[in-house]
Amino acid sequence: MEAENKGIYSPIDGKVEPLSAVNDEVFSKGLVGDGFAVEQTNRAVYSPVDGKITMIAKTKHAIGITTKNGTEILIHMGLDTVDLNGLPFDVKVKEGQEVKKGQLLVDMNIEMIKKNGKDPTVIVVLTQPDKILNNKTYNVTNRNTPIGKIGNATN
Repeated sequence: MEAENKGIYSPIDGKVEPLSAVNDEVFSKGLVGDGFAVEQTNRAVYSPVDGKITMIAKTKHAIGITTKNGTEILIHMGLDTVDLNGLPFDVKVKEGQEVKKGQLLVDMNIEMIKKNGKDPTVIVVLTQPDKILNNKTYNVTNRNTPIGKIGNATN
């Protein structure tokens, strides 16, 4: 429960927004899970929690982290950036690696993403249907501010 008690943080500096503001129905309707989006102001993507890297997409646009008590978190970098075949993403971690909140995960080339006509919004979702993010705080711009606390949807 330690990771959940600390809450979840933004992985990147920028304006935190509700998923409903995302220009992609899969995320905006919560089909992947509960979470938030960030209009970033820099290119460094950090771990929002303590956990283990459990997935890195072949195209490097998405990373999965599992907390010590099993909460699965997806960090999805940009919309339709899968089409860019990993070029804008310099991943600094490996699958199976333990990470701490605030540890650098990816250097994301926002300029390259925009030049290719893609949206660089970073999305963070809890991928398990029984998990929700409580007490969400939007309009935060500093990644060292908690965005919410992970809870069970059945509470």
